[in-house]
Amino acid sequence: MARTAANTAVINLRAPSAKRALIDQAAQASGKNRSEFILDASCEKAQEVLADRTQFALDPRAFRRFAELLDAPLPAPDALVGLLRKRAPWES
Repeated sequence: MARTAANTAVINLRAPSAKRALIDQAAQASGKNRSEFILDASCEKAQEVLADRTQFALDPRAFRRFAELLDAPLPAPDALVGLLRKRAPWES
């Protein structure tokens, strides 16, 4: 894939030499250069972190309970009922 200045950005990173050596070794073993390896690993971790905030798994019993709670009507609090019965100021 050809990269142009329009679709890339520079990310600077400082790392202890021992970690850099570890990353270089893993990148070489993966057949990637350091930048490709770091970017791929970072994106994989970013997707994992974001998925943990948007997706969850439940066993069948817990899912049934979850669905029941979603489908159950909410009790109407008195304050909300009163507010809904009031005329809007522009209706007076």
